Amino acid sequence: MIETVQRFFTARPESVGQARKYAYETLTEWGLSERIDDIRLCVSELATNALVHGTVSDHGFLVRLDIEDDVVRLEVHDSRRRRPEPRQAASTDLSGRGLALVAELSDEWGVCERAPLGKIVWSCFKAAGETTT
Repeated sequence: MIETVQRFFTARPESVGQARKYAYETLTEWGLSERIDDIRLCVSELATNALVHGTVSDHGFLVRLDIEDDVVRLEVHDSRRRRPEPRQAASTDLSGRGLALVAELSDEWGVCERAPLGKIVWSCFKAAGETTT
């Protein structure tokens, strides 16, 4: 069974927390608890990147969650085509670890173009067959 939900968030700092809450509520509704913290953290990192680096002035971002069989796919859509690149943050840096965290916590991740403009940064999480949808 495939289930998909998505929600648009405005370009405001509080939208990151709202996106994290949205993911938590969705994953809880789907009966998924094993990877919920990993997925919520990745939502937070990708939503922050979309807000700070990926949105054209006054454009927001979209969070989409899909579940199929034992895999949850997270997508964050934004309005800029510039592809994010993971970087090695120094221990004194206050930022720059988001994509490294996504790479570490997810089973797979990537970036693809979005029509008519922008990109989708996605990550997948194997849910170990725990869902009850």
